[in-house]
Amino acid sequence: MTLFGTAGIRGPVADTVTPSLALAVGQAAGSPGDSFVVGRDGRETGPALAAALEAGLESAGSNVERVGQVPTPALAFASQGRRGVMVTASHNPPADNGIKLFVDGVEYDREAEKAIESVVETPDLAPWDEWGKPRRGDVLEQYRQAVVNYVQERFPDEDDRPLAGLSVAVDCGNGVGALATPQVLDVLGADVVAINATVDGHFPARESKPTAATLTDFSAFLAEGSFHLGLAHDGDADRLVVLNGDGEVVHEDTVLAVVAAHYAETSGADDPVVVTTPNASARIDECVREAGGRVERVRLGSLHEGIARVEAAAAGDDTAADTEVVFAAEPWKHIHTASGGWIDGVTSAAVVGALTLEAGSLEALRDPVTERPYRKVSVDCPESAKSPAMATLESTLPAAFDEVTVDTDYGVRLEFPDASWLLVRPSGTEPYVRLYAESDDVDALVSDARDVIESAVADQR
Repeated sequence: MTLFGTAGIRGPVADTVTPSLALAVGQAAGSPGDSFVVGRDGRETGPALAAALEAGLESAGSNVERVGQVPTPALAFASQGRRGVMVTASHNPPADNGIKLFVDGVEYDREAEKAIESVVETPDLAPWDEWGKPRRGDVLEQYRQAVVNYVQERFPDEDDRPLAGLSVAVDCGNGVGALATPQVLDVLGADVVAINATVDGHFPARESKPTAATLTDFSAFLAEGSFHLGLAHDGDADRLVVLNGDGEVVHEDTVLAVVAAHYAETSGADDPVVVTTPNASARIDECVREAGGRVERVRLGSLHEGIARVEAAAAGDDTAADTEVVFAAEPWKHIHTASGGWIDGVTSAAVVGALTLEAGSLEALRDPVTERPYRKVSVDCPESAKSPAMATLESTLPAAFDEVTVDTDYGVRLEFPDASWLLVRPSGTEPYVRLYAESDDVDALVSDARDVIESAVADQR
């Protein structure tokens, strides 16, 4: 059984993420004496799935604190010093739901997920007189205050209002970000307009996933106003999309680059490290290098593992420089490591707002970033051909280009002397090989790479 994808368990509630599965996962994850906090997003199926999870955890001997509707970063915050479960399908459609587990503020790693998968069909129950106890809790206010405190400390202001003078619109997308982001920005001094800020699990205003296509109404709203920037969340507020005052969506790698550069530049470490993923742009490397840091990459959905790897390597090398992971992110999703080990779109909203004010405008903040044309292409590839095709591409793809640096840790990534790059990796869920590319002449780069990929796939048919 393979339950966990790149972001926990996720799928349709009709036949995948069912109450019986939630009960079994709770029984597999719980153990006598453990303490869990359980939260959910605004989906209609959340209460039933959370109840099933709680029953499973308690029957395995764990005590449970029920916190109701909260953003995923708030649940992760509340899991510090204990374990946590969030019932959410993030940006998926309303008929989906999911289960994401945390321990001490960090998502379960692959080994912990495998341990649950190994016993989920035959879990052990605690003796009847050792079942856990439930209680109700409220973590929202504590979480919001923690974000406020973090931003105030990072961007000190004599009035403790570092966002004073910032005009910002927030599209909450009927998600649980409505319970945190507008309130945090307001306390920090911003002039905030929140839209689609009623939590509704049907997501009636727009699709839960915020993209240029789903944010057209919000873009028009921004263009008609006089905002410094716009911010948009997905259903559980771990993602953040940034728009300028004209309603244009700012490329996710540009947002990542400017935030990463801020953390590298302001770090007191000799060796500030930013952890990101193979599909992230070389513009991030350029900005972080200029700020005095370096970039390490880890597979998609595993930022916490990348952080742990860098920290373990530094701890095991007595001669190494003072190394610190100052930021970890993949497109749209950011971990502010000085604040906590979880992906946090609410904190990102406040940090991007503060950086915009510091720079004078969003345009000035973006100005140091070189934005080259970007493409993402899917090449047909049956499941049986993925592994042998990727093995072939490890040699044939670099051979097709001159002067490239090759990384085969997570697919095949080529970097060119002019900071152009491409990445080829198999899809984990669909019959495709994905090609990502960024270059001033991106169409030619994609065309050349696609020929090599299609040839490698054809050889396996």
